[in-house]
Amino acid sequence: MLALCSASRTASVALLDADGVVFECAAESARHQAERLLPLVDRVLVETGTRVEALAGIGLSIGPGSFTSLRIGVATTKGLLFGIDKPVVPVSTLQALALAAGPGVEPIVATLDAQRGEVYAAAFDGSDFEVREDVLAERVYTADELSERLREGCRIVGAGAAVVGARLQARRPSMQIQSLPGEPGAAQIGALAVVALSAGHCLAAAELTPRYVRRAEAEVTRTAERFER
Repeated sequence: MLALCSASRTASVALLDADGVVFECAAESARHQAERLLPLVDRVLVETGTRVEALAGIGLSIGPGSFTSLRIGVATTKGLLFGIDKPVVPVSTLQALALAAGPGVEPIVATLDAQRGEVYAAAFDGSDFEVREDVLAERVYTADELSERLREGCRIVGAGAAVVGARLQARRPSMQIQSLPGEPGAAQIGALAVVALSAGHCLAAAELTPRYVRRAEAEVTRTAERFER
């Protein structure tokens, strides 16, 4: 399984087999990932002596994240698989972040900075990292909205904790706020993609689209809706 993560400033690519990560590399860029992602893919394939045709599939961070970076990830994946009948496994960036946070008994609420004082957030089970929409569905939230929706005993993780943590802690002192160093990467994307592919949760490259969660401003004006359906 080749795994690509392009949802943030740090692009990363990994190759995984049944035993885990074979090789992984990453590069941070002050620009979007257009200049970084494909060279990383080339490096991973060359270093491991792997041909795209030999892959079981490609796992990709589908969002949320930087709009431009997500589009670059989708375009790169479609280009790699052009004319090759291999599946794509779209993986939530927030789910990869929950996996990076590690297991626990409490639900994990993964957060990413969505700018404007808001965060992308969703809840996942602390043991198997499956989505928990009954706790918190994936969308954009303010600190006050999170405070109103979250139950006691959740663990808040990720870069979004720095955005909403202080206000959330003031209103809900029992919440565990954990700012994780770094970002979710290709290793977590790949691990989740391997499990999803074995369960048949995949699609053809032509069907792949980014998961923005929040609509672009032009779309908000056109549709009067802030979020994707």
